[in-house]
Amino acid sequence: MTNKDKALALINTFATGDTDAAKNLLAEGYIQHNLAYGTGRDAFLGSVTYLASAPVKTTVNNIRAFEDGDKVFLQTVYNFAGAGEQVAFDIFRFDSNGKIAEHWDNLAAKAEPNPSGRTQIDGTMEKELVNAEETRKIVSAFVGDVLRGEHPEKLTSYFDGDTYIQHNTGIADGLSGLGAALEALGKQGIQMIYDQTYQVLADGNYGLAVSEGSFGGAHTSYYDLFRVENGKIVEHWDVMETIADKSTWQNQNGKF
Repeated sequence: MTNKDKALALINTFATGDTDAAKNLLAEGYIQHNLAYGTGRDAFLGSVTYLASAPVKTTVNNIRAFEDGDKVFLQTVYNFAGAGEQVAFDIFRFDSNGKIAEHWDNLAAKAEPNPSGRTQIDGTMEKELVNAEETRKIVSAFVGDVLRGEHPEKLTSYFDGDTYIQHNTGIADGLSGLGAALEALGKQGIQMIYDQTYQVLADGNYGLAVSEGSFGGAHTSYYDLFRVENGKIVEHWDVMETIADKSTWQNQNGKF
């Protein structure tokens, strides 16, 4: 099994309830960054057992899967025990023994199509076999210059005119759609702030950036997936999640 196969097999144990499979895939010292769950392999196995016992079966629908060195990153739709569909990005780190040793994620409720009629998960599926380091470089620079606001005057240089396919639930296509959405937020006194970026993973012409900031004053985790074409950003998917108050955390590993 490739690392990608292993990551997909692990998330499918939520649907199958196969704790033996999960145990074989996980490192004993598994580090969990989803703050709603305990850390360690046994805590993960407990979650699989709990979901298997629920009256409504959990469903797992992977949309896209990528690999970058010792990490795999996935875009998936979950419905945990009938609680409602959630769109998620998962990141798994593998140790030198090929075991899954660490996990980060961001989840948000599945929403209606955005103003351009696009959903959180549709769009281009094909991956170009280009240099991932070039993709990482472009995505890292865009996140710093534009999202963190270090060089906002460079915004238009990252795009081919108004060509920009947008899957954010509240924003229409194009730089024009992005501008209109930010203007509307500004009128409501809502600020979308990116303070720090922790990871930029890349596979072919796709790059995922993991950042911390705030949205409307709420402590927020941002996962942004970009597709790059001919050196320009052409498509974007994201999941924003409000970070729970520390008093509710089930582990102390932190979100990032």
